[in-house]
Amino acid sequence: MASVVAMGVQLAKSAIDLGIVVSDGPRAVAFYCGLLGLEHVGDMPMPIGGGGTMHRVQCGDSVLKLVAFDETPPPAAGGGIPGALGMRYLTMIVSNLDEILTSCADADATIAVPATDLRPGIRIGIVEDPDGNWVEFVETS
Repeated sequence: MASVVAMGVQLAKSAIDLGIVVSDGPRAVAFYCGLLGLEHVGDMPMPIGGGGTMHRVQCGDSVLKLVAFDETPPPAAGGGIPGALGMRYLTMIVSNLDEILTSCADADATIAVPATDLRPGIRIGIVEDPDGNWVEFVETS
C-alpha cells in the first residue's frame, strides 16, 4: 500500500467564509445587515445551481455568502444544533450581547436561546435568521 503524505491547508486568509442558502435574498440581507449591522459588500450572479444571486456580507475578516437561487431548494432539517448532522450554526464573538438580543426581540426575530451563562465570564445567546438558521453570539468578560 502506498504511503500518503498530507500537505495540509495553507490558508491565504485568516478567516473562513460561509455560504448560507436562503429563501429570500433581500429578507436575509435585511436581517444580517439591517438588524445585525453587518456590511453588505456586494452581489454577484450565482453561476451554479440553476442561477440566482449571492449577496456578500462582511463579518469581521469573514464573508457570509447569502445565496438565493432562482428556484428555492427545500429547507434543511430544523431542530437547532441537535436537529441533524452538518453545519448547524455560526458564531460571532461580540461585546454587546444584551443589546443584540433586545434588538432581535424588538424586530420579532426568534430567540432560540436567551442570554445564558455557560461558565464564569462566558455568556451566549442564539437567534434564528429568517430561514431558521441559528446565529450564536458569545460574549466574554
